Amino acid sequence: MKIVIIDSNLGEINLERSVANRYGFEIDKPKQCKTEEDVISVVQDADAIIVQYAPVSSRVLDAAPNVKVVSEYGVGVDSIDLAACAERGITVCNVPDYSFQEVSDQAIALTLALHRGVVRLDRAIRSGDYSLASVKPLRRIEGLVFGIVGMGRIARATAKKARGIGYKVIGTDIAFTPGTTTDDGISVVTFNELLSMSDVVSLHVPLMQSTRHLINAAALAQMKPEAVLINTSRGGVVDTEALITALTNKTIRGAGLDVFETEPLPANHPLIALDNVVLTPHAGYYSEQSLYELKTRPVENAADVLAGKIPRNIVHV
Repeated sequence: MKIVIIDSNLGEINLERSVANRYGFEIDKPKQCKTEEDVISVVQDADAIIVQYAPVSSRVLDAAPNVKVVSEYGVGVDSIDLAACAERGITVCNVPDYSFQEVSDQAIALTLALHRGVVRLDRAIRSGDYSLASVKPLRRIEGLVFGIVGMGRIARATAKKARGIGYKVIGTDIAFTPGTTTDDGISVVTFNELLSMSDVVSLHVPLMQSTRHLINAAALAQMKPEAVLINTSRGGVVDTEALITALTNKTIRGAGLDVFETEPLPANHPLIALDNVVLTPHAGYYSEQSLYELKTRPVENAADVLAGKIPRNIVHV
């Protein structure tokens, strides 16, 4: 049976191939597909598809009649047509827990970089300015409100770390009732309440129709002028143009972004010219330990399905 990697920016596939070989399956050198047509051209004899960002649509699946499983490199499955897979009896797998500690670390790092002015001070001192003028006023972190949007595994790890630093944590999620408190002590509020109450708005939701541009001009207008926005989830959750306007007009204090609507971020992108934003290149997932899991578990999931076993992670439509 044949496993096809239709796109990957994770380098060599020695780890992936070792997993496939252990199961007795063949795995090709990864393709770098971007369009439906690209994918269709390489999956016609595939029994399993492993995907990172490329589209796996109904057209793709029609061109790949032998496919039994689509396995995602990572958490988000927004490039996969889940309904089309369900209609065809194709299992969809992901790796929802491989980097929750790393991503939560990234969210906290971006928050502290903004709230302590780390990046601005670094730039200033390199240019010969040893003053604090570029970051004033800074506020004490203890007692500031850290709002998490989405309350899954990554969000809760972030909340635990934020609370340990001194933030007061609140959260919102459609699965939780406003006015309640979670078992781990997070006060649940409405989305609008969170926007207006928080000094930090940290995003931890998947990208789907209901969350695309969840943070838009109206949402940004509800945030405190001294608040910062943190996005380590998906770039499309934020309306980039609205955010640029808010940052330019100082409607909010700043933003820490690890993900973007267009990746990689173009060299001339307006965000790069702003001094109240901290940018990292979709690096939140990365540690040596998480990379190992990211590269091996999608193949394990796919191979388990092909072998007639129940995989570790199934995405339910």
